[in-house]
Parts: sequence; C-alpha cells; structure tokens
Amino acid sequence: MKRVPDDPADVDACREAALTLLDAAARSSSALIKRLVDKGYDPVVAEDVVMRLVDVHLIDDEEYARSVVRSCAGRMLGFRGTTMELKRKGVDDKLAQNVAAEAREQGVFEDAAWQLGRKVAAKTEGLEREVRRRRFWSAGGRKGHDPETLRRVAHELFDNQGIA
Repeated sequence: MKRVPDDPADVDACREAALTLLDAAARSSSALIKRLVDKGYDPVVAEDVVMRLVDVHLIDDEEYARSVVRSCAGRMLGFRGTTMELKRKGVDDKLAQNVAAEAREQGVFEDAAWQLGRKVAAKTEGLEREVRRRRFWSAGGRKGHDPETLRRVAHELFDNQGIA
C-alpha cells in the first residue's frame, strides 16, 4: 500500500522524505524529484526542496555522475553502457556525456575492455580461437564498448595468443 503524504504541499515533510531517501542511497537531483513526486508530493514543492539541497551541497549531480562512472568501470562497462546507466539513474544528458567523455579521455573504458577481455580469455581457455573471439565480442557489445577498442583487445588477446 502506497503511503501518501497528508499535505502534498508540506515543505518540511517533503524535505524529511528527501533526506530519508538520500540516507538510503545517493541520487541525482532529477531522480530525487521524481521519487518525491511519486510519493505524492507536489512537483513544485519537490523541486524547490531538491534545489535547496543542491544549494547547501547535499546533492551534487556531477559528483554523483562520477561515482556512477566508477561503478560502471568496475562492472567493465564501456562508454555507451555507462552513458545509458547515467541516463537511467536520472543524470542530465549533457552532464552524462561530459562525465563519460572525461572518463574516456582518462582511459577508463579502455582499461575496462582489457579487464573484460582477460576475464573472457580465462573463462574460454582451451576453446577454439573463433569461439573465444565471438564470446568476447558479445560480452563487449552487451557492456557498451566501442568496436575499435574491442578489435584492438581481441587482436592482442586472441589473435596473438597474448595472455590468453
């Protein structure tokens, strides 16, 4: 049963709900607004409360986006997979693109592709080269890596029989 606030325009209750949600998990400002509206608070009140939390630095969308990128890198996601995850978590499109591009420039997704490649190589050891390559390409595509990076990693690991 969904609990609806007594007064959807109650700023104090909305603030308490926002803080409770932030205690449970970090969120982007837009995701927090959406969650508060879903709980029954007036959209204008929810936005005002969240903007106040942004003003006092309890919510920082850019830092939140960077933490999501770190999490995605740990899950071996590529640029496309990471930007999709950022959007799913309510991060603004422009901010998502900027933070993901910054991570790409730092080699985060290249490292993730190599980590994925080594993992697939270890799991497929003893199988035919083409089977290993196909499994790596499938995994890399699902995780949102770009074809050029996958091509380089596959060539090193499977064609040259690198560390595989």
